[in-house]
Amino acid sequence: MSESWLKMSAADLGRGIGTGQIDPVDLTKTYLAAIKSHELQHRIYARLTEKRALDEAQAAASRAKSGNRRSLLDGVPISWKDLFDTAETGTEAGSDLLKGRVPNQDAEVLKNATQAGLVCLGKTHMSELAFSGLGYNPVTQSPPSINDADAVAGGSSSGAATSVAFGLAACGVGSDTGGSVRIPAAWNNLVGLKTTSGRVSLKGVVPLCESFDTVGPLCRTVEDAALMLAALEGGKAADLTGATLKGKRLMILSEAMDGVRDQPLNAFLGAVEKLRAGGAVIEQMSVPEVSQALELSAVLFTTEAYAQWRDHIEAAPDKMFAEILQRFRAGAKFSGVEFVQAWMKLRALRASYHAQVAGFDAVIMPSSQILPPNQHRLATDHDYYITENLHALRNTRVGNLMGSAGLTLPTGTASCGVMFISPPMSEERLLRLGVAAEAALA
Repeated sequence: MSESWLKMSAADLGRGIGTGQIDPVDLTKTYLAAIKSHELQHRIYARLTEKRALDEAQAAASRAKSGNRRSLLDGVPISWKDLFDTAETGTEAGSDLLKGRVPNQDAEVLKNATQAGLVCLGKTHMSELAFSGLGYNPVTQSPPSINDADAVAGGSSSGAATSVAFGLAACGVGSDTGGSVRIPAAWNNLVGLKTTSGRVSLKGVVPLCESFDTVGPLCRTVEDAALMLAALEGGKAADLTGATLKGKRLMILSEAMDGVRDQPLNAFLGAVEKLRAGGAVIEQMSVPEVSQALELSAVLFTTEAYAQWRDHIEAAPDKMFAEILQRFRAGAKFSGVEFVQAWMKLRALRASYHAQVAGFDAVIMPSSQILPPNQHRLATDHDYYITENLHALRNTRVGNLMGSAGLTLPTGTASCGVMFISPPMSEERLLRLGVAAEAALA
C-alpha cells in the first residue's frame, strides 16, 4: 500500500489500476485507513460505508484482472455529500430535521457512478440543508479549510471539498445551488464543476431549490472533473486532447469585480496575465443585467427553499441553526405574484445576458470575493455571518442565475480561484477550455 496514492488524481489512480500497478482493494483499504486515523475524520465524514466500499473494490479488482473494466475510474474511491440518497445508509443533509433518515435506494447519480465502477467511501458533512456558502454547521460538523485551521471550508459541499484536499477521497461529489461546489473547491485549492441545471439527474438528491440545484464534482484536476461528469450522468467523457487557449476570447465581468478583497483580486489578476500569456484574448465588459438578476436572488432562492421545507421546519424549528432558520423563513415574506414575476424577469435578463456574451468562449471572474472566514467569529457575530455569506456567494450566483455551466480552477494562491462560466449545456467546451487554462496557470 502506498501513501502517495492519497495525493494522486483520480485519473492517475485509474490508469494505475488499468496497468495492474494498483489493486483497487489495497487502494480502498489505504483510503479507509487514512480516514480512520485522521484527526479531522469526524469533521469531514458524517459516516463511512466501509463494507460497501470493500465489496465494490473487490468487484473492481476482479474486473481489472479479467480485462473488463467499466471505465477509467473503475475501482477509484470517492466521497458523497450527505444529500445523495445511499441505500441503507443515513442521508440527513446536515440537519437534525432529517436525523435517522435512511433511504432504501441510491440516488440516480450514485447508481450511475457505481455502474462506472467507482467505490463509495462514505458521506461527507455539509451546510444544513445546503443553504449556506460558508460551510459552518454547528448542528453537525464544520470542516476547516485546508489553508487555515481556524477558517471554514466553504459550503455547502464542505466535507466533499475537504475529503479531497486532506487526501481522504480521490474526488468528492457535491451539489451547487448558488455556489456550493465552486466555493469550497476554490477555498481548498481544487477544481470544481457546476453543471447546467437539468443536465445531471436530481432523482434521490435531497432538494434545496430544484430550479437551481445542480450536481457536480470537486477534484484535483480538470481531467478528473470530465471523467466524473461522465460517471455521474452515465455518459462519455469530454475529449480534452489538443485543447488550447490560443485565440480563445475571455470576458472579465465588471460587475463581478466590485467588492473583491485584495488577496482574491491580486490572485485573479495574476491568473489573467497567465491566461493572456497562454494565448487567450481577454477584455473587460459590463453587463448590467447581472446586477438586476442578483437583486432577484432573495425572492427566487428563499421563496422556493421555504416552500420546499416549511412544513418540516415549522414542525421543529428549534432543531435548526438560527442563521439557517432565519434564511429559510425570509422566503415567507414574498407573495406568489412576486415569485412568478421574478422568474419572468429573470428569463428576460438571461436572454439578454447570453446575447451580449455570445462572442466569448467564457466569462471569467474571481471565484469568491473573499477568503474563508474565521469559524469562531461566524459563531459569535451575526452581522459578520450575514455579510461573509453574501460576499462568498456573490460571484458564483451569477452562474446559477444565468443558467450557465461553471468551472473554478486554483490560481496558485491559497484559497483563491478563477471561475469560468459558459452557456447552458456547454460543459464539454468548458472542460476543454479549463484543461488549457489549467496548464497555463500551472
